[in-house]
Amino acid sequence: MNELLSTIDSPKDLAKFSDDQLTQLAAEIREALCTVVSDRTAHFASNLGVVELCIALHLVYDFSQDRLIWDTGHQVYPHKLITGRYHEFPTMRRKGGLMGFPNPHESPYDLFMTGHAGSSVSTVLGLKTGDDLLGHDERKAVAVIGDGALPSGIVFEAMNNAAELKKDMLVILNDNEMGICPRVGGLGKTLDKARTTPLYGEFKKDVSWILNQIPLVGGSVEKALVQTRDAIKASLHGGMLFEEMGFRYIGPIDGHDLATLREYLEMVKHLKGPVLLHIFTEKGHGFKPAAEDPVMFHTPPPFERNGHDSVVSVKKSSSRAYTNVASEAIHAAMRRDKRVSVLTAAMCEGNKLGKVRSEFPDRFFDTGICEGHAVAFAAGMAKAGARPVVDIYSTFLQRSFDQIFQEVALQNLPVTFCLDRAGLCGPDGPTHHGVFDVGYMRLFPNMVVMAPGDEKDVSAMLDFALDFDGPVSIRYPKTGADLVERPLAPIEIGHSEILEWGEDGTIVAFGATLAASIQAAARLRKEGLEIGVVNARFVKPLDTATILRAIDETGFVLTVEEGVLAGGFGSAVLEAANAEGRRTDHIHRLGISDQFVEHGDRGELLADLGLDAEGIFQAALQQVERAGATKDWGNRLEHPA
Repeated sequence: MNELLSTIDSPKDLAKFSDDQLTQLAAEIREALCTVVSDRTAHFASNLGVVELCIALHLVYDFSQDRLIWDTGHQVYPHKLITGRYHEFPTMRRKGGLMGFPNPHESPYDLFMTGHAGSSVSTVLGLKTGDDLLGHDERKAVAVIGDGALPSGIVFEAMNNAAELKKDMLVILNDNEMGICPRVGGLGKTLDKARTTPLYGEFKKDVSWILNQIPLVGGSVEKALVQTRDAIKASLHGGMLFEEMGFRYIGPIDGHDLATLREYLEMVKHLKGPVLLHIFTEKGHGFKPAAEDPVMFHTPPPFERNGHDSVVSVKKSSSRAYTNVASEAIHAAMRRDKRVSVLTAAMCEGNKLGKVRSEFPDRFFDTGICEGHAVAFAAGMAKAGARPVVDIYSTFLQRSFDQIFQEVALQNLPVTFCLDRAGLCGPDGPTHHGVFDVGYMRLFPNMVVMAPGDEKDVSAMLDFALDFDGPVSIRYPKTGADLVERPLAPIEIGHSEILEWGEDGTIVAFGATLAASIQAAARLRKEGLEIGVVNARFVKPLDTATILRAIDETGFVLTVEEGVLAGGFGSAVLEAANAEGRRTDHIHRLGISDQFVEHGDRGELLADLGLDAEGIFQAALQQVERAGATKDWGNRLEHPA
């Protein structure tokens, strides 16, 4: 088992394998991929689809010197196996183990930590330009980008610049007709021309090869040849879009034919100027269930196999996730109000919006991986009188910062932002943790910023947002939704929810930290302390009256948030206290300090950051000791119950 893969210490070891052994190696890589997802959630179908491409790239290029960027980065598992990380592969997406994305701290073969789509062409152009400036012009530069990421605006900005600079660089378009979900938009239809032409086949490969030997130089003969080449290429595969943008277009070719891949990579390696090589791959290739359902098997839950071609069972979580609660609330709102629509950026499946898309196709909009466009699009809809919901992961919404400012907040338009995956995203790691949104959303005038404390808050907050005449942000994490049993207080602008009041101290929880805060307070009350718990609900506008009352009347105030401390909820509390001339030495903030949080199980990360019930309990103990709330508390700290 893995007799070849286990012998690879670096890509140079690939040269010792025969063609038959390389085919065997591809099978071993796929088996390793199947093994790693048997007991954890991991990116799967996308990795199965690039096995031959990865092998071919490392056979043709020397990426210890040459440059390679994988965009988006979640299809980098075969690359990690080939670049000396086979023996660490069982640690994939585990705390302290391999990251599920490229990571320069793991290997010199990973140049950037890439977790967002679209930046590969820009960074490869920058790498090539930097190498040329510093006298390393012999280095080759390659970007691998999927057809799902291709429509991102930054890709076309980079291609426009690359055409101007005329740098020798290769962009490989890995076309599998998919992002996470099936691709959308006009560019996808253009790419489809390459799949539907009846001339695709061996004849087309040969013609493409011949045509691309024609130099782009002056002279009447050469010009005539170039015109002939362009006319034939346009009729063969619709690649003139890239040709017109200044890239030499080659392909499309079969991305699972290793010999053909090597042949074409050797050819384009020596071409001058920017080149785009179009390859067709199948997402999930080599494992029948993933090929038949690449959406479900993009990041499947752990599953058991029956041989190589079937799945016995998929281990699904029994808990009801915040994402599901939010999607159901959106669906219910769309049923009630025809003005409500929903926009997502290639994350229909991740945001659990399939039911909405099916029932309201005319009010469901998937913009592809184009978050800035999605927000500006929503602003236009809101201006026209609609009530759009922009449902995008917190970490991806960062890409639309300027549109949130200029097109929404500045215009004071009623756009509702549902920030899924706010907080820690567990094994997805630092590229995906949504921990900065409170800081960037509360900057803007007119913006209301909220977070549900539990499941009950979600639909009530969405209803509030859709009735509010201005922009609203609602954040929630990727985890099971807590359910706090209590009479639900109505959502009122800038009002928190007091669950308990106690003179010894107050824990003010913002968002999904509420349940852990309640647990910590219950333990403290068993110690004889009167500890209050407040479900903050709003960070903007802040419930200043309740906050100031807690500052004035209780021994300490402990704020708890699943986000960065800089500019976060705790900062808002300190600002409010300062503005009103209150003392702040008994206010303590729990959250994420000035660091990028690594990947790991969500529970492990919360514990490490002191944001679980135990961490909140211990932080409160320290505040009690400082405040001197009880005479014998110092003794209790040494011998806690």
